[in-house]
Amino acid sequence: MSDDGIVRGDDGVGRCWWGASTPDYRAYHDTEWGFPVDDDIRLFEKLCLEAFQSGLSWLTILRKREAFRSAFKGFEFERVARFGSRDVERLMGDASIVRNRAKIEATINNAKRAVELVEAEDSLAHYVWSFEPEGRPERLDRAGLTELAVSPESTALAKDLKRRGWRFVGPTTVYAFMQAMGLVNDHLIGCDAGDAVAKRRERFKRP
Repeated sequence: MSDDGIVRGDDGVGRCWWGASTPDYRAYHDTEWGFPVDDDIRLFEKLCLEAFQSGLSWLTILRKREAFRSAFKGFEFERVARFGSRDVERLMGDASIVRNRAKIEATINNAKRAVELVEAEDSLAHYVWSFEPEGRPERLDRAGLTELAVSPESTALAKDLKRRGWRFVGPTTVYAFMQAMGLVNDHLIGCDAGDAVAKRRERFKRP
């Protein structure tokens, strides 16, 4: 790995150091992380999975993502909002996901809040993208990224979500969500995927 945090793979592709650490991360880094998303289901899913990730590694959650999708009905929040106590017990007995009662109950609560938010704001995408930072440098070096765990925008979004009754949505969790869903491009300078993200963001039509 170079001092700038870029790893050049055997395929000749330059990647952020973390994206070259495992095959799972490599695929996620190259094709998902940072590419802008305007699909309400994917946005809701990511907010939920970031909550489950709290205290764990994202790699743990990534490897369980398909199991989470099966357990939570594809994260279709209108369906999850109808979950009751039997569903909570079913999920607590599902060894393929992270069995944390507080996080499971928060996901169901947040699904109900997502339904309310869509009714008020037309879409989750429209709401989330209204918090996109303005005038922010498009790319960072490793030192800058390492120091960046929250932002004014993630703090504002977290505060507003909490005001609306959402749980497990602190500023750090929300910033990780913003990084993954493309509201910022935090691929390092010199990362090939970051170049692709920058082009996608230029063409992306904000909801």
